[in-house]
Amino acid sequence: MKALTMPFRAAADGDRTRQGAVVLGLLAVLLFAACLISLGIGPTGVGLRDLWAYATGNGDSLSVQERVILEAVRLPRTALGLLVGAGRAVSGAVMQGLFRNPLADPGVVGVTSGAGLAAVAAIVLGNTVLAPLAMLLGNQFLPLMAFFGGLFNTWMLYLIATRDGRTSTTALILSGIAIGALSAAFMGLLIVMADDRQLRDITFWTLGSLGGATFGRVLSILPFIAAVLAVMPFVARGLDALILGDAAAFHMGIPVQRLKRIVIVAVAAACGSTVAVAGSIGFVGIVVPHLLRLAMGPSHRFLLPGSALGGGALLLIADSVARTVAAPAELPIGVVTALFGAPVFLFLLIGKNGAMRDMP
Repeated sequence: MKALTMPFRAAADGDRTRQGAVVLGLLAVLLFAACLISLGIGPTGVGLRDLWAYATGNGDSLSVQERVILEAVRLPRTALGLLVGAGRAVSGAVMQGLFRNPLADPGVVGVTSGAGLAAVAAIVLGNTVLAPLAMLLGNQFLPLMAFFGGLFNTWMLYLIATRDGRTSTTALILSGIAIGALSAAFMGLLIVMADDRQLRDITFWTLGSLGGATFGRVLSILPFIAAVLAVMPFVARGLDALILGDAAAFHMGIPVQRLKRIVIVAVAAACGSTVAVAGSIGFVGIVVPHLLRLAMGPSHRFLLPGSALGGGALLLIADSVARTVAAPAELPIGVVTALFGAPVFLFLLIGKNGAMRDMP
């Protein structure tokens, strides 16, 4: 198990504050560039020059169609991609800190499947069994359903994998696989009950996409992601302390159980809301924080904001690739992130000092 804790070493790496600050600055520049790419590149005629004219108040040079494309399509899509990427990457970083395991990720261990199951239930049963709840919650119905689905799976995963304050890596991965399989089974039952329109909507969840992004969708998940990002600075020290174990963190004055409850709810909020609006997009939550640990060290004071910036940038770049590589057709963004993330994940597993070398 020595290799599993290697990315979390703190003392041996020394003070990496300056390095963390430099990496955060570079990530901010990367995110800005990714936003420009997302807004200025696509299969339609609106380019970077038109974007500059629009930003500098010379938008009159754009036709009505170009303004509609920019304001009603690309701006909400970019905002949604930024929020989804930030939420997924921060969720992965928090879960890895909570379980002291670099392999922990909402998608890998079954949390995303719980949110997806709840979202599919909202689609299929929203006009029948769950109709009163859908009318009561309005636009927040789908995000809230996905939130509670992710919360349930996260809590079950924690209860199964943790014994006497210690989390078993084997139990974590195997229980995540089992919970994900069970969620997939119930999802299959709901798919049998779905009509053609609902089946098309469900296909969206299985592949992942930012297509159809609107400012309404952006506003529906903004409170969830904003709340998660706002609470992160207050849990960073506690997550650093958990690296040493629950007992050591408790003796350092960290309210361990309260911290874990807050973190579990935060992960469910971020994961559930992003699945609700963008479907299942894999590997963002495991690859981004893992690579950033190698670049800036294990301190969550830098790792959490770095994951938000890096996750947003990665998803915007992946979405730009999905929109342009097969234009006018559009690839599912989940396919693009998997093509990038899966090889990186395998390299982290089997490479030098990889996690698989000492895994029981």
